[in-house]
Amino acid sequence: MTKKAAVVITSISSPTKSVVGYANLDELKTIVIGDTKTPDDWYLNGVDYLSIEDQVEKYKEFGSALPVRHYCRKNIGYLEAIRQGCEVIIDTDDDNLPLENWYIPEQEGTFLCSSKDEGFINVYSYFSDQHIWPRGLPLECVRSDKARAFKDNLEEKSLKVPVWQGLANGDPDVDAIYRLVINEPCTFEERAPVVLGRGTISPYNSQNTISYKEAFPLLYLPSYVSFRFTDILRGLIGQVILWDHGYRLGFFEATVFQERNLHDYIEDFKDEIPVYLNARNVINIAQDAIVSGQSMQQQLSDIYRALVDEKVVGSDENELVDIWVNELNKLGVR
Repeated sequence: MTKKAAVVITSISSPTKSVVGYANLDELKTIVIGDTKTPDDWYLNGVDYLSIEDQVEKYKEFGSALPVRHYCRKNIGYLEAIRQGCEVIIDTDDDNLPLENWYIPEQEGTFLCSSKDEGFINVYSYFSDQHIWPRGLPLECVRSDKARAFKDNLEEKSLKVPVWQGLANGDPDVDAIYRLVINEPCTFEERAPVVLGRGTISPYNSQNTISYKEAFPLLYLPSYVSFRFTDILRGLIGQVILWDHGYRLGFFEATVFQERNLHDYIEDFKDEIPVYLNARNVINIAQDAIVSGQSMQQQLSDIYRALVDEKVVGSDENELVDIWVNELNKLGVR
């Protein structure tokens, strides 16, 4: 990997061992975005830290418009990475510790690819025989043989994959139902990366996620949805746009270990209700709203306007999307 890369993290804690772990990785810029609860004296050598005040100073309109005490402030970190000339952005959280095998997958190559038009699949079933599923998978797919059987129909294809989702061992990204009912840790198998064909869908999150510059417009995290929906919604929209541009979404083995911050599972469940109810609907709305051949920025804007009309997201989201697109344009992202 010779492209300039940055890892973007948002945190309300003093530097965690996960943040230290990323800061110690060679040739990787680390950007940490603070919020109102972040300690005033936050500092870690070699890390670019942006307080709320720094964010507003550097990105006045966007920094002022984004809600505080919200995960969406991470959007500022993406802009900062782009401003610094990064061509790869790694999304993670302050409780995901990079493992010794941590790496950035190549964007182009020959990869195992699933068949197209399989709908929602359980990509975790490719990496584990354990009964486990990713947050955002429609509940009717959790026990579906079809959702698991996609791994029997893989073939090698030459593809361009500007978005990769890496897995996490330990306490991976699962929904509150899994944690309330099963709550078993998981160590995923070390397997070759797998890429999803057009029309084959899996949720992806913001916890060990690599985006190349071709997909930078799709990094936008919505503000006017629940905390447990924001990155899942982003990923569902992103897949529809990727398909139109001839790109694909890929998944690769666990390269981080998650020691999850303390959560209230019932509160997580409440936050996830819009995910359970809207995952399929979002795909349908996005496909109806998209105009093939337009820029990713225009497609993103059109999809969010449709989602606002359908009351999937709050009406104030459109203004933020417009500001995001304007910020990208100023930074030369087309």
